[in-house]
Amino acid sequence: MKLHRKTYWIVGASEGLGRALATALSREGTHLILSARSAEKLSDLAARLPNAEACPLDVTDPSSVRDTWMAVIRGKRLPDGVIYCAGAYDPMTAQAWDTEAVEQMVEVNFTGALRILGNVVPAMTRRGEGHVVLIGSLAGHRGLPGAIGYGASKAALMHLGENLRADLRGTGVRVQCLNPGFIRTRLTDKNSFEMPMLMSPEKAADHCVRAMKTRRFSTSFPAPFSWLFTIGRHVPLPWFQTLFRQGS
Repeated sequence: MKLHRKTYWIVGASEGLGRALATALSREGTHLILSARSAEKLSDLAARLPNAEACPLDVTDPSSVRDTWMAVIRGKRLPDGVIYCAGAYDPMTAQAWDTEAVEQMVEVNFTGALRILGNVVPAMTRRGEGHVVLIGSLAGHRGLPGAIGYGASKAALMHLGENLRADLRGTGVRVQCLNPGFIRTRLTDKNSFEMPMLMSPEKAADHCVRAMKTRRFSTSFPAPFSWLFTIGRHVPLPWFQTLFRQGS
């Protein structure tokens, strides 16, 4: 699939993978609508890229999402694709449960996607064409230690992708889930454990762009680390969790 001259709306574009994705897609000749909470960071990024504009929003605020959606489509054609890359993360065990932090992760990682897609998907379906890209996580494949809130919210997002794929088959709207491992960002800087095959945001963005050009629904990376999770979905849960408990 060619990305040149397509218009993509990246939600969560101000930092980390989202920012790197904007840069990578810009090199492909893609027109970009950039959204996140930080207007200053978005404006700075949009000024550095050709054919990019900043549309700040807060995915946890329904009115902000609604107003930004109207701004995106006002006087323009519907974007060819949307990439939901907004993310929140705090390492957390069940013993150290922080309900407010858990709710924030769920709001950003999953509920925010429902708000965005509630506008985008019906419009794309009516048009008969579109591309929905959800940024999941290897942590969404199976339950891991120290991932209360984060793992469940990413699993929900990935499951939503499967629901969308089933319902939108034959409509012209294509759905993909891209599930990275550890990426060096301000979020993973919170981790005190070893992170195998830690990627730069730029490297992860390159993986995502390559996957977006394919027809594959789900792409987990980087290999071979991702194989532990994709194969691990089919082994008994105690075996899988023992593996990660020993490595943690």
